[in-house]
Amino acid sequence: MSDTDIRTDQQSAGEPASTEHVEHVLSEIGFDSFDLPEAIVAGLRDAGFEKCTPIQADTLPLALSGRDVAGQARTGTGKTAAFLLAIFKRLLTDPDPHSAGHHPRAIVIAPTRELAIQIHRDAELLGSHTGLKFGLAYGGVDYQKQRDRLAGGVDVLIGTPGRVIDYFKQNVFNLKHVRIAVLDEADRMFDLGFINDIRYLFRAMPPVDKRQCLMFSATFPLKVTELAYEHMNDAETIRIDEDHKTTERVRQVVYYPSNREKLPLLIKLLREMVDGHVIVFVNTRRAADLVDRMLQGNGFQSAMLAGSVPQKKRQRLLQQFHAGDLPILVATDVAARGLHIPDVSHVINFDLPQDAADYVHRIGRTARLGATGEAISFACEDYAFHLPEIEEYIDQPIELISHDAADLPKLERAEPPSGNRGKPAGSRGGKGRGGPRGGGRRRRG
Repeated sequence: MSDTDIRTDQQSAGEPASTEHVEHVLSEIGFDSFDLPEAIVAGLRDAGFEKCTPIQADTLPLALSGRDVAGQARTGTGKTAAFLLAIFKRLLTDPDPHSAGHHPRAIVIAPTRELAIQIHRDAELLGSHTGLKFGLAYGGVDYQKQRDRLAGGVDVLIGTPGRVIDYFKQNVFNLKHVRIAVLDEADRMFDLGFINDIRYLFRAMPPVDKRQCLMFSATFPLKVTELAYEHMNDAETIRIDEDHKTTERVRQVVYYPSNREKLPLLIKLLREMVDGHVIVFVNTRRAADLVDRMLQGNGFQSAMLAGSVPQKKRQRLLQQFHAGDLPILVATDVAARGLHIPDVSHVINFDLPQDAADYVHRIGRTARLGATGEAISFACEDYAFHLPEIEEYIDQPIELISHDAADLPKLERAEPPSGNRGKPAGSRGGKGRGGPRGGGRRRRG
């Protein structure tokens, strides 16, 4: 994947979004209407950005003027570019940029390694003409390499809480010179138990009246609002599509299979798809492993993405899925937030999530920025009782689709755990089984 990943905020990676898509998701506000330094304008030009998304149009005037902003919008609507542009302008107009020495003047805190990596890529593209140095800190890999990079000095530190705190406690850098702090996916920070770490980092920064703070999230529960009041200075709250938690471009349906019918039904639905680019969500690592092995044993090319997968392998699988070389990703909620993956045609909730907000985050993987998609859920014996809570949360019923148990296929055995994993399409049997396989990515819209 090249450095065009940032385009997934507003375009498919490396390709212009179609006019049909853009006219529904972009505002009439152009980036040229803001007073931006030429170095930032050049980065926008490289990325092909002309018009703002609604969250960008509403937050940028405030953020660029130095106001604290708490922004809520559905995932995939351009929040990353919004806070990056605010960071760039703040640092480029810093009256005393050298006073910080090698310490960061801006920090972006993300809940997951994958999101931190993508924000860093986006920063390098949009900020390629600014002369700013970007550092990345996340767990799992490259400990000394990351440490050396940060010790050499960066302007913008992007990372996950644990690794950032690790280096901070070693005095690799301090946070006393932070001019602007960004907390991305704030509600996810609570979900993953990072909130004490976040408060620790904020306490190490200048007080709220001496720095700017931007907070972005797909949902804004009370606990996130409390955090905003605690660590922000008279923040302006911006909510986009507050009354529509799910996009109308996603067709949402639900089946009621028994536990024994779930895998055969999944196989049947996948075989009926043509060139699908599918994420299958499960609730546990054990379920992810079982579903992935069963798919491979029945002729599908798939891979598992869960917290137990080594970081380098996770990045490789995401790149393959992003590029369309891997048609099916079986994932726990580690993949549900913050990942900019274009052209996901279907999200399948093999297990209904136990939190209604997670349902919104999961199906937000499809129908991104003007595309259409389908969200299929299985209300099985173990998780069906979560469905009323989900429907109440999204304020709409989910269409019920019936199925004939007698029409479900007989399955082959699951691939053994030590089986041949992750080979290219066509490397195994299953010829003629149909379903989403091979490298071509489906173009929606």
